[in-house]
Amino acid sequence: MARIAGVDLPRNKRIDVALTYIYGVGNGTAKEILEKMKDSVPPSTRVKDLSEEQIGLINSLISKYKVEGELKREVFQNIRRYIEIKSYRGLRHRRNLPARGQRTRTNARTRRGKRRTVGSASKSAMPQGNK
Repeated sequence: MARIAGVDLPRNKRIDVALTYIYGVGNGTAKEILEKMKDSVPPSTRVKDLSEEQIGLINSLISKYKVEGELKREVFQNIRRYIEIKSYRGLRHRRNLPARGQRTRTNARTRRGKRRTVGSASKSAMPQGNK
């Protein structure tokens, strides 16, 4: 396995697809990186066929971008800042609700979590009245 930017890339994938396994590198960035080094690494090359020299070259190009830990830290700090200044987006993050204007009456299940039923208590838990 090739280790680039602290991530083990899958061996049997093409390099243009495998680069997207790195947090912060999408299709566009992967194509941009491979475009800069089209002479040495064609996009159709499999990760297992890369030489150490090619891996080093890719590593040096990726180091110019914010990826993995550095990018995650920046995103987390931005969210912290929103929460600290008590902006609307910060309040939505704190309450674990969608922050970008999506509806919440229905949907938003991934953000809000598992559905919690309200109002239907079991019969054994209900207090027994006079008969």
